[in-house]
Amino acid sequence: IIYLLLATGDKGGRVVVFQREQESKNQPHRRGEYNVYSTFQSHEPEFDYLKSLEIEEKINKIRWLPQQNAAYFLLSTNDKTVKLWKISERDKRPEGYNLKDEDGRIRDPTTITALRVPVLRPMDLMVEATPRRVFSNGHTYHINSISINSDYETYMSTDDLRINLWNLEITNRSFNIVDIKPTNMEELTEVITAAEFHPHQCNTFVYSSSKGSIRLCDMRAAALCDSHSKFFEEPEDPSNRSFFSEIISSISDVKFSHSGRYLMTRDYLTIKVWDLNMENKPLETYQVHDYLRSKLCSLYENDCIFDKFECVWNGSDSVIMTGSYNNFFRMFDRNTKRDVTLEASRENSKPRAVLKPRKVCVGGKRRKDEISVDSLDFSKKILHTAWHPNENIIAVAATNNLYIFQDKVN
Repeated sequence: IIYLLLATGDKGGRVVVFQREQESKNQPHRRGEYNVYSTFQSHEPEFDYLKSLEIEEKINKIRWLPQQNAAYFLLSTNDKTVKLWKISERDKRPEGYNLKDEDGRIRDPTTITALRVPVLRPMDLMVEATPRRVFSNGHTYHINSISINSDYETYMSTDDLRINLWNLEITNRSFNIVDIKPTNMEELTEVITAAEFHPHQCNTFVYSSSKGSIRLCDMRAAALCDSHSKFFEEPEDPSNRSFFSEIISSISDVKFSHSGRYLMTRDYLTIKVWDLNMENKPLETYQVHDYLRSKLCSLYENDCIFDKFECVWNGSDSVIMTGSYNNFFRMFDRNTKRDVTLEASRENSKPRAVLKPRKVCVGGKRRKDEISVDSLDFSKKILHTAWHPNENIIAVAATNNLYIFQDKVN
């Protein structure tokens, strides 16, 4: 499989798909550039008249389906509705119809005296995006994640309290596989924050909670997976307990490794790697921005403490990446235990330039290449990142810019 497309969604309900150009023969070392391939309006703003609620058009998640033929398929979702889109190319058009003229108008039957054989003529390449399915009315609360099953026939959509399983061919019903809604809403203690299917076992999935726990469920055990088969949680260190402990332990993203052996979870300050065979504590814990521990009070006041950062594995599961503030993003090498902070900004990201590692200093004397923790810009944040499945190419989404970086080819 050659992975050539990258899809992004925005707050206006648009999906922009970028395509990687084929490498040129005369410059074999120069990697293909990503250019806009297709742009389409996926979701429109709606109004729920029963609840007097406006439903935003903003795209929450996009997931590609594995390619089966020349067309591409992707699922995109806003807070309430999941849509399946087909993206296909057309470079030929039929000409020479018998019953209509070239403009598509129906011809007068009395003027048709000869039989014509329609032919296909080449035309300028057109990329069309067509909605194939609309999966609506499945969620009372806001959808926070969608995940495609490895059977390629089903997918799940997750909101704060429920997880639904859908068949890609059936839009009018879904199966509720997790429901944590208490009979009395005042007893609600946690919400679901993310969920994902296992990459190879179609019966297994995980979901994370705002309490910092992860539950692994097996759909073969029961139709409603309210009881989990594994429960991953790190006991809290009482000496670190503070007013913010519960908020910063909420998991914002959970991802299976490509091998299916490990789980990665991102909370506010750390990223953790879990072994599926060890539930009591994570295998590895990496500090993303520990220097913010002293700033939690102001981050709470400006609502940044509720930001939901995503995390991502590289193709070989050896490096993990996640975002931070000031347009910084962090990479951790699991083998060498080395980590690096890089910045995605227009000033520092000239084409073909090498990114310089950034350092944040806390108090005391500041070296000239360091940035003080007090001068970090919390309005510039990297919440979404993606890594090419086979190559060292990453995509990093800042507020209104998309950056694509790749390792330097010597």
